[in-house]
Parts: sequence; C-alpha cells; structure tokens
Amino acid sequence: MELRVLNYFLATAQEQNMTRAAEKLLVSQPALSRQIADLEDELGVKLFIRQPRKLILTPAGRYLQEQAREILTLADKTKQNLQFTSVISGDLTIGAGESYGMQRVMSVVSDIIKDYPLVNIDLFSGSYATTEAKLNNGTIDFAVIMGDLPLTNYEVLQLPEKDQWGVLMPASDPLANKAEVRAGDLVNRQLLISTQAKMRNRFQEWFGNYYKQINIIGNYNLVYNASLMAENNSAIVMTYDRLTNTNGRNLVFRPLAPAQYEPINVIWKHETALSPVAQLFLNRLKASIQDSEN
Repeated sequence: MELRVLNYFLATAQEQNMTRAAEKLLVSQPALSRQIADLEDELGVKLFIRQPRKLILTPAGRYLQEQAREILTLADKTKQNLQFTSVISGDLTIGAGESYGMQRVMSVVSDIIKDYPLVNIDLFSGSYATTEAKLNNGTIDFAVIMGDLPLTNYEVLQLPEKDQWGVLMPASDPLANKAEVRAGDLVNRQLLISTQAKMRNRFQEWFGNYYKQINIIGNYNLVYNASLMAENNSAIVMTYDRLTNTNGRNLVFRPLAPAQYEPINVIWKHETALSPVAQLFLNRLKASIQDSEN
C-alpha cells in the first residue's frame, strides 16, 4: 500500500462520492476509481458499497479507514522529526488521562515551546487502553499513565506527584459536612466512577463488606461532564483531587478514608530511538523531578 493511495482512499471515504473526492485531490475521476479498484484487488476485499450517488464503507473499509489514519499520522510525524538541522524541531506527541501530575508535564512542555519555537506539540487525551495502543503503534512518543498497572513492557519514569481519590458532590449534600468519606457513607447513593477504575475493579477491596450495597449508576471518561451531573444533584462522582475547579460552583470534594492514591508514570517504548525533541522532553522532565527532590 502506498501512502498516496491511502490518502486517496481516505478522501473518498470522507466525501462518500468519487467525483467530489477526485475534485478535492485534483485528479481525474477515472484515475481515482482505478486507484481504489487496484487497492481493493491488492487487499482482496471490497472497501465500498457502490450506490448510484453515494459510496458506503464496508466493515473492511471502516477498518482500513482507522488504520490508514494512524499510518499517515505516523508517516507525517516521522517526516517532520527527520527534517531538523542543528535546531530542534518536529512533533512531540503525548497521550494522557486527566491527572494533577500533568501540571509538571505541561510545565516542561511550555518551557520547550518557549526555547524552541519550531517544536509542535500534539496532546491526546484518552483512556489507558487507547493511549497504550497509540504508544505501541508509534503515533505518540509518551503516555502518562495513572494507576498501579503492569508496565514491564515499557520504559517508566515515575513522577513525584500522586493522584488522590475522593468524592465530588453538591455543597448541599450531607456528606459535604464530613472531612472525609468512608465506604459506608456511599451505601445506596447514586455513584459515578471512571471507566478505567470500573474496568480494574479499583474500589472493590476499598468498599469491603459494603460492595453489594454500592449503587454505581454509570462511568465516565472526562470528569468535567460527570461533574455536571453532580452539580445537578443527579449523582456523586468518585474522582481525583484537583481535577475539578469547584470555585464558583455548587460543588465540594472530600477525600476517601482510608486514603486512596494512584501513582503517575510517564512511559515510552523499550529500545526506541527517540527523536531529538522527544529526548529533550525526557531530559528536562528528569531534571524537573531531580530538582524537586533536592
């Protein structure tokens, strides 16, 4: 598969029409049609269901669309990172979930941007599974991972910060009068937890004997959206401290007891030749950690 042909395929998939795609790509419609047909022959699958005025992706076509985007992103990133001289430039790509530890990471990134204006930053927010997949296929340089997860397949740099779990709730909630929240306080309450915590059964041990009495009504990926439910008195939210600005909002945060913390790790692939800008980021992040420990 040529990168040029993958670009042709993505344009056709987006336009859902061969003529419009050809106009966008500045090629003739017959030439584009031949390229798509040749691609289908090469792969041995049909990529489109051809209707009179519309092209619809087949399941194989939808899969190729997702993979082609990743392939072309990686190709563009590689090209950018190779086009440097004595001046550091190129893309620095970081994937992460929501975490207080990102303040340190973003401080390092901000300093790099100031010192090297030709550096481009690409930040991806997502779950551990999605971020790990992007790290493995090479479309991001680093992933910032929260939680006690198996990371033996990666190089790991642990940040000094830790994320503390607690409960976000309306200021009028009776639990707001407590300094900390225990498992028994959550019995028969409508509770939202993060998707990753749910997948890991993160709180089953902490809930203890109350586990079967805990009413988890849903899960979330982005805590801001979950906080709106708390603000509307529809649920209380188990989340990390310092992620939601409660100033001016009818919300309060109370930590769990016994306290529950998550480590924060920056990871990258084993034995990977980092680009100059990625190596610069790593060096500065290590220096930042060392400075804070001295």
